[in-house]
Amino acid sequence: MAAPSAASRPALPPRGLMAADRGRRMPGVCGMHPDHQEALKRNRVVLAKQLLLSELLEHLLEKDIITLEMRELIQARVGSFHQNVELLNLLPKRGPRAFEAFCAALRETKQAHLEDLLLTTLSGLQHVPPPLSCDYDLHLPFPVSESCRPLKQPRLSADPMEHSLDSGDGPPCLQVKPCTPEFYQRHRQMAYRMQARTRGLALVLSNVRFTGEKDLEFRSGGDVDHSTLVTLFKLLGYDVRVLHDQTAQEMQEKLHSFAQLPAHRLTDSCIVALLSHGVEGAIYGVDGKLLQLQEVFRLFDNANCPSLQNKPKMFFVQACRGDETDRGVDQQDGKSQAGSPGCEESDASTEGLLKTRLPTRSDMICGYACLRGTAAMRNTKRGSWYIEALARVFCERACDMHVADMLVEVNALIKEREGYAPGTEFHRCKEMSEYCSTLCRHLHLFPGQPPT
Repeated sequence: MAAPSAASRPALPPRGLMAADRGRRMPGVCGMHPDHQEALKRNRVVLAKQLLLSELLEHLLEKDIITLEMRELIQARVGSFHQNVELLNLLPKRGPRAFEAFCAALRETKQAHLEDLLLTTLSGLQHVPPPLSCDYDLHLPFPVSESCRPLKQPRLSADPMEHSLDSGDGPPCLQVKPCTPEFYQRHRQMAYRMQARTRGLALVLSNVRFTGEKDLEFRSGGDVDHSTLVTLFKLLGYDVRVLHDQTAQEMQEKLHSFAQLPAHRLTDSCIVALLSHGVEGAIYGVDGKLLQLQEVFRLFDNANCPSLQNKPKMFFVQACRGDETDRGVDQQDGKSQAGSPGCEESDASTEGLLKTRLPTRSDMICGYACLRGTAAMRNTKRGSWYIEALARVFCERACDMHVADMLVEVNALIKEREGYAPGTEFHRCKEMSEYCSTLCRHLHLFPGQPPT
């Protein structure tokens, strides 16, 4: 391809201005101009196939666009294509200088044809980049993953728009099907008590805007998840409390206060929903610090929350548990069947005890949006895949199905869903939810029963 003349190339901002801007703003805090991101996105496949990284990474390292740790992470990928994808995922997060430095590195490593490709694309875009001063909106409305790593160990992922395979462009209008009197009478003896007019207290904690030093992204679509769960839990008969944008310390303190509310003594159950960025075993506060999930569970166990002893406690966690995108595998012909794992019981004699003893933690069920080590997906208009599936199943089946079985239905919906973002690592990506349980009876929500 013929190189465009110097006159036809769009002017990039002067180096002096960019260097001064760097002194005022950390890379990743300001961000790459949207037109530069679009130029990279439109040429992503060609760049992923043709980039030669051996010298290019050294130039980017010299220009402080990437760190030593980032170079090692890129080089750890198997094959040049996957290494190139990792770099392309990283570049949009590396500040306003990243695009110019990348183009310069292409020239210096005899890959000027790729620079020309980018600049030609850039010249065709509607907007010519102004001086990069972070005056434009940096919260691009299309992140698809709940996983955000700190700058020193970045999660090398772009923020491509998730083109949903489903119809609709917003949260659904929720309506819970009522339970019939016959179903209630037939199942109530084998289920947890669920007769209080207010079924229990529910807490929805949603962190959307992050201000710490971890470079955690704005959770676009998080407000949809929050509204969906508040509406769902109210329809199911719960007294809903909400918390927005809490630090790790605030989350711990307010969860403790919620667990100690005297009102739990008068109810039959409890719900806690946590919506945030996360890692395995913990979720982020808006200050970039972590709250361990085991600490959350501890606050509601039989020792620390006696008001909820022998009552079911439901937890729902919409957060990543790692930074790996599940790319899925192709199903082979034929069916495979896995046996159900057995459950080993252990009985202990209660001889000599004066009162019934409880294990420290019981009667809990926790639904996770994704598997250990993987990222959770979120649609910026409709909310996260998991919360959308959860609301759909609970609205349809709470009338005739207990919670554990409903979470199996949620798993089935998540299993079938697939991302659509051609040219990015998220194209045809998958997610798999799961749950763990120490419930000792069936947990039916019996919406609308018994009659008041």
